[in-house]
Amino acid sequence: MSVTWTDDAPPPPQRRLALGDWLRVARRGGAILVTLMICFPLLLLLRVPERALFGLNRPVTPWITQAVCVLACRFMGLRRKVIGQPMPQRGAFVANHSTWLDIFVLNAGKRLYFVSKAEVAGWAGIGWLARGTGTVFIRRDRRSEAAAQTRMFEDRLRAGHKLLFFPEGTSTDGRRVLPFKTTLFAAFLSDRLRDILWVQPISLHYHAPHGADARFYGWWGDMEFGANLLQVLAAPRQGWVELRYGTPLKVSDFEDRKALARAAERAVRAGYDQGRSPDDGGAKGGTRSTKSV
Repeated sequence: MSVTWTDDAPPPPQRRLALGDWLRVARRGGAILVTLMICFPLLLLLRVPERALFGLNRPVTPWITQAVCVLACRFMGLRRKVIGQPMPQRGAFVANHSTWLDIFVLNAGKRLYFVSKAEVAGWAGIGWLARGTGTVFIRRDRRSEAAAQTRMFEDRLRAGHKLLFFPEGTSTDGRRVLPFKTTLFAAFLSDRLRDILWVQPISLHYHAPHGADARFYGWWGDMEFGANLLQVLAAPRQGWVELRYGTPLKVSDFEDRKALARAAERAVRAGYDQGRSPDDGGAKGGTRSTKSV
């Protein structure tokens, strides 16, 4: 079981879909599906010679993943407002986590590799896509595997991969940033990495379609992925998301993982607050539960 976030207030009621909504679902979802059917087999095909020639380095296939995510956002009608630039230094990104849409939004802005809980690898369809695009799977509650996971992070980061972590450990309703878990930050401070690595905070802030609940894009608690996907695809007009790249943090400037995690959390919170609209309101509370999503 994995820890997920739940709120005292129930999720917004799902809108009953009319014929026009289903037509939007078919148009948008169909375009995304066709793109995946063309590009994903191509990625897998190119990965064979790419692995033979370059090993861990992937100079070609991440461009395909990025192109698919750019197109997916366009097909859905979700506008992206990007502030700042991805860092050129070797290192990793950390971001707040609101929804499954984060995968498309973040990958559209930069060629990167996600770090995800191991359960995702077994999810139908999604797990297959995640494995093919180079996602790093971890078991957060397996201390016996911590050393092996650290070595895996080291190998990927030293190969020039940009890894992306969600230190909150769960998605939310999109109206808050949860306290960061510090465990995964320990890998950045290993002897092989601390002097060459940077960590860049990224803040994501979703703005709901006009007239919709402010939590429209959030995905949390017991919300079903399929139902949430349909609501997003059926929206007559989408909202937008602000993606803000913060100032990179030099790992060697911090004495331990907790200090690094605190600095990254402060930066993500600051960027999130800068993206807040007057109608977003405040958001406090919520709890973590052990329900699977």
